[in-house]
Amino acid sequence: MRDDDAADRDGRERGAVRSRVDDAAKTGVDRSMKDEAQPALSVAQLNGARHDAPSRALPDNLAVKCPNCRELLLGKDWEKNLKVCQKCGYHSRLSGPERIKLLVDPEQDAFTEFAANLRSTDPLRFVARSGAYRDKLEAEREKTGMEDAVIVGYGRIEGLRLVLAVMDFRFIGGSMGSVVGEKLTRAIERATADRLPLLIASASGGARQQEGTISLMQMAKTSAALTRLAEAGSPYISLLTDPTTAGVSASFAFLGDVILAEPGALIGFAGPRVIEQMMHQHLPKDVNTAEFVLKHGMIDGIVHRRELRQTIARYLRLHAGQRADS
Repeated sequence: MRDDDAADRDGRERGAVRSRVDDAAKTGVDRSMKDEAQPALSVAQLNGARHDAPSRALPDNLAVKCPNCRELLLGKDWEKNLKVCQKCGYHSRLSGPERIKLLVDPEQDAFTEFAANLRSTDPLRFVARSGAYRDKLEAEREKTGMEDAVIVGYGRIEGLRLVLAVMDFRFIGGSMGSVVGEKLTRAIERATADRLPLLIASASGGARQQEGTISLMQMAKTSAALTRLAEAGSPYISLLTDPTTAGVSASFAFLGDVILAEPGALIGFAGPRVIEQMMHQHLPKDVNTAEFVLKHGMIDGIVHRRELRQTIARYLRLHAGQRADS
């Protein structure tokens, strides 16, 4: 009897294992195994999963973990602190609309967008393993609510008018394609024609490879427009945020009359890993950071996010005073 019982238990265990294997083959997940690397369910997922929960759902941003020091932060306090970690000062990335809200005056009409209807096409009919570029554009528009990776318009900072362009890293890594280059050029040309200061907040991984040579042409296009802006006597303030790299850093981002950066921002042409692979040398830990490029004279200053508006307004007032005296 004991042998029969043992055989039955072995049969049941083998059946359970076979069931789990079949389930894993169908779903790609062995639900009996605990994967420590898997992230916990988000609050949004929990809200959707609790069918019997009270009608009052938990907020999506209840808690945030700092990617730098791993401190667990209350979502409300983190947002109130402009998405800067209260413990280590790490500056998390802002979206384009969040950046505009941070920089311009709080009045409702402090920012007026233009060239908002420009949309990228698929000139090369580019297709990668991940899918067609045309489909990628539609998915990014739906995800971000933006037409492309930059927002341009007229703004006011402490009552002073300027032309403002803000890049958004969420849209295909803030990459510069034909539309991004065109919108930036239009912003530069408006600042030139209206004799207004120009502020560009960069956040980009570089040129958009899906548009090939067309994207590379935007580097020369924006740089030439900035030359005409300088000849007109209008100042250009360049704000480098995390990250500012590749074709953007090699063109308009480093052509400012004043170049500022946020603390800890990744700034450079290529990433540290690419440089190490090319040079076969280990780089310093802080290479390609805002602090590194400031130390080597490539930018003019590092400004904490809460002080950006006042700092930029100070430069604008200095320019307005110089023009009044001339």
